[in-house]
Amino acid sequence: MTQKKQYEQMAVKLYRSTNMAVLSTISKRYDGYPFGSFITFISGCNRDAYIYISNLAQHTKNIENNPKACITIISNDDEDDKQNTSRLSMMGNMSKVTDDKECGHRFQSFLPESSTYKFAHDFNFYKFNISNIRWIGGFGDIAWLDESHWQTNDPEWKRNEDGIINHMNEDHQNVITASLNAQHKINDEEARMHLLCIDGYYIKSKDKLYFINFGKPCHNVKEYKAMLVKQARTYRELDK
Repeated sequence: MTQKKQYEQMAVKLYRSTNMAVLSTISKRYDGYPFGSFITFISGCNRDAYIYISNLAQHTKNIENNPKACITIISNDDEDDKQNTSRLSMMGNMSKVTDDKECGHRFQSFLPESSTYKFAHDFNFYKFNISNIRWIGGFGDIAWLDESHWQTNDPEWKRNEDGIINHMNEDHQNVITASLNAQHKINDEEARMHLLCIDGYYIKSKDKLYFINFGKPCHNVKEYKAMLVKQARTYRELDK
């Protein structure tokens, strides 16, 4: 495996394992200065990101004036040397989501409290179309990642997502339990597959979501099935 592929795997793992970031937009009020703010976000079934923000927020006004933005994610690992903390910066353009039913469902799966936001102010979903990706894994582990891997269409398996999830939960729940144990050291016989993405899937265990990393993207049903079978064999010793 090349070093850049290793960096991409680490970047994807960080990206899929958090919902908090710093959003930098171009200030409308202060003559093009960058404006940073804390946000929550979710990742889509591909590698797009989505945010849910109020029309009253300063960053929303900035986006409406100039869609260019940057999302920066910082690892929350307990690193003694904070300068050596892993981080991921993604640049791209924001666009308002017009059909938000699917987006809303996925957002509430990750951040259920977001369902109450619409009663406070006028919130809208925005899609972040990623165009440039900068990974820093620590001193010397720095690279611009291949942007083409982050600009994919919806996977072919998307229309079969519910069927895949139901099949795994009903017939192969032991594989899910073993994967959770292998990657997160959590043994929960009640764990269930919850959501899919091209890089892996999310398991729900005791009301928390955990990302199971494939290590490579899977864009169709054949690739997805092959990766699930591979993980089942790899984690067989943890299959109780």
